[in-house]
Amino acid sequence: MAEVFKNYNIKNESTFKIGGTVKEVVFPESVDELLSLLEKNEYDYVLGNCSNILFSSEFINKKIIITKRIKEFSINERIIKVSAGTLGTEVSKECLKKNLTGFEFMIGFPGSFGGMIYMNASAHNQAISDTFISARVYDKDSKTILTLNKNDMNFKYRHSILCEKNYILLEAKFELNFGEYEKINDTMQRNIEFRKSKQASLKYPNAGSIFKNPENDSAGRLLDLCEMKGQKEGGAMVFENHANFIINYDNATSSDVITLMYKMYSKVRENYRIDIRPEIKYIGETGAEEYKLWEIMNSENTQTIQK
Repeated sequence: MAEVFKNYNIKNESTFKIGGTVKEVVFPESVDELLSLLEKNEYDYVLGNCSNILFSSEFINKKIIITKRIKEFSINERIIKVSAGTLGTEVSKECLKKNLTGFEFMIGFPGSFGGMIYMNASAHNQAISDTFISARVYDKDSKTILTLNKNDMNFKYRHSILCEKNYILLEAKFELNFGEYEKINDTMQRNIEFRKSKQASLKYPNAGSIFKNPENDSAGRLLDLCEMKGQKEGGAMVFENHANFIINYDNATSSDVITLMYKMYSKVRENYRIDIRPEIKYIGETGAEEYKLWEIMNSENTQTIQK
């Protein structure tokens, strides 16, 4: 049975460990429960493991569904069926046991499939779209369930049709290939070592990459050239090993993070005339000062000029 919480402290649901009180949060435990909640059309957001979310530290007058308790998945030969709340790293480990290749890139990912499909997650020359077959989604506008194939998904870099439409992922199917256990395992170990050496672990609360890579360039490279590593704002700091990560090193607030992000964004724009866009998602109240900065960083009205 789905648990419902009023005036819920959202801080510990986020890998950033930042957030205030939310009007209502509900945790469904099955796809059917999720669908039942969606049909009521009372909820503002549907989230997974909240691994790329920045919640406002102020009161959030919203109703939120969190799918992290829905961990349904199956493996039948080369076909993988997953629910929205299933963690990528758990499925990746099971695929290794079955000698299936295609999900090595998500080993160590803190995100769930709902979020990974939404943003077409990728790393190490693999992407969620590579092995995608189809998805069942709930269309909040027409109040119907749709089945979308790969051509329907409009997959691009950090983008899918879920970013465009009022669709909520219920479950998805993938087709992987058989491979050699040793090669799959070696690839996973290399990916894990890369994450340990280059990226902030969750020992330092963070939300992964802060900005998307601009076309034919790297946000991390540009921020590094701008000498942003180690820069601080309140309790937030740009990670010293990777300039495209912000860590919560000392009880940071959402305002600390967004102010620091705006400094990063502005520095790259000033030095290279490139607008880097946030990769993380912000949930807060419209009109707040931090929301205004967020809007500037996401505005398509500012002209991007490649160097």
